[in-house]
Amino acid sequence: EVQLAESGGGLVQPGGSLRLSCAASGFSFSNYVMSWVRQAPGKGLEWVSGISTHGGTTGTADSIKGRFTISRDNAKNTLYLQMNNLKPEDTAVYYCVKYMGSSWMDPLHSWGQGTHITVSS
Repeated sequence: EVQLAESGGGLVQPGGSLRLSCAASGFSFSNYVMSWVRQAPGKGLEWVSGISTHGGTTGTADSIKGRFTISRDNAKNTLYLQMNNLKPEDTAVYYCVKYMGSSWMDPLHSWGQGTHITVSS
């Protein structure tokens, strides 16, 4: 059974930093593209960032470019999102998401339960 467990969310002031982690289990982590997706209050889902199977290629949404960095540690079966210079508009539930396969063309497939981030003074 695929399990994705996010951690690291919380309340942070504007300009602050947080690091999200996603512990993966139940599948061969290094064989799958992984991503972070968020949902702000009252809004739809937004793809934030993705990373290839061995971390050589990443993609980021324009809204977070230059502030967030995605990474992975395949030896630890863990996905990360380093978030710097956080803004109130980054307030959202952040989900760790597994793609269906090893290609960027594969659809999103499995979701974690999400972790809440609130950016407020």
